[in-house]
Amino acid sequence: MSLYKIRVADLENILEQDEIDLKVLRSFCFNGIPDCNGFRALCWKLLLGYLSPKKSTWPTKLTKQRELYKQFVKEMVISPGEQDGPECIDHPLSDGPESNWSTFFRDNEVLLQIDKDVRRLCPDISFFQQPTEFPCEFVKERERKLHVRVAPTTLSSANVERKGVGMTKINLITKRATESYEAMDAGQEAHWEVVERILFLYAKLNPGQGYVQGMNEIIGPIYYVFASDPHLEYRRYAEADCFFCFTALMGEIRDFFIKTLDESEGGIKGMMAKLSNLLHEQDTEVWTRLRDQELYPQYYSFRWLTLLLSQEFPLPDVLRIWDSVFADDKRYDFLIKICCAMILLLREQILENDFANNVKLLQNFPLMDINLVLRKATCLD
Repeated sequence: MSLYKIRVADLENILEQDEIDLKVLRSFCFNGIPDCNGFRALCWKLLLGYLSPKKSTWPTKLTKQRELYKQFVKEMVISPGEQDGPECIDHPLSDGPESNWSTFFRDNEVLLQIDKDVRRLCPDISFFQQPTEFPCEFVKERERKLHVRVAPTTLSSANVERKGVGMTKINLITKRATESYEAMDAGQEAHWEVVERILFLYAKLNPGQGYVQGMNEIIGPIYYVFASDPHLEYRRYAEADCFFCFTALMGEIRDFFIKTLDESEGGIKGMMAKLSNLLHEQDTEVWTRLRDQELYPQYYSFRWLTLLLSQEFPLPDVLRIWDSVFADDKRYDFLIKICCAMILLLREQILENDFANNVKLLQNFPLMDINLVLRKATCLD
């Protein structure tokens, strides 16, 4: 029997227990989840706390959460006026604080950036441009789709500055990138349109944080895994399940996206300081070279850490990295080890290169066997 088949059998044995041993599951998933039978989707739901180790609780929990998500869509996605009866006196020109229309137009500013970002999600694969099997029942008509609210004829794109808590400044631009994905006809939805709705709801339900550029790169791999599940029933509810797992993950890494928490231990500056300290411990010569060139971690590792390396590797490698990151007890300490391993594996080039070439090297990490990177990271103290 091949090693792969042995691992599949071992995982099946872990998952068939009435109460799954999370410690055993974490230990297994740390070394990679077999890419078959929907194992990764199920394990991620367990590792992110969406599903309880007690399997008997799953049907009730899933039914409750999926119904809750359905309510979110009904209440927060459908435009003002569509749900209201004729007695409603709210007017589109009202600017009062209680006006549904006033909220609607403010939301569109956030939606504008989400729309821009999800239209270019994971461009190396065609998945997000393809139609979902399960378009949302409430927004099948084109007029109810979110992207119509920020169509290029009215608002094309925006630059967002992260300042203070959440998103506080949007500079409008009038031209949208021509390579962005197209929307589906009425009755169909592309996967990127589904992701747009999830992110919009997340921003609505988390006003203290809102939407920040880069969140699309965090949700993309989760949605891809869930929407590719071979089990029809899980695939049918990929949108709702993805929303709650993304929310759980953002609860752990939200400090990365809030500027006022940058200086905290869990903030992005704290994470970059940990990376710098680990590199200094592991290879003083490389650390000194980068310091002498004034090539500080913020020049290359800000994106590595905030986006959990989702932009540095092909999607299959990202999924493998996240198996280990989600399974590790000190989850984001291991992320730092992976980043340190990436630098150490470029040691000879870094020591030879000048500042400009090292910036280019670290900002465009070269193709490399992901197993080599992970083995190196696992060996770091």
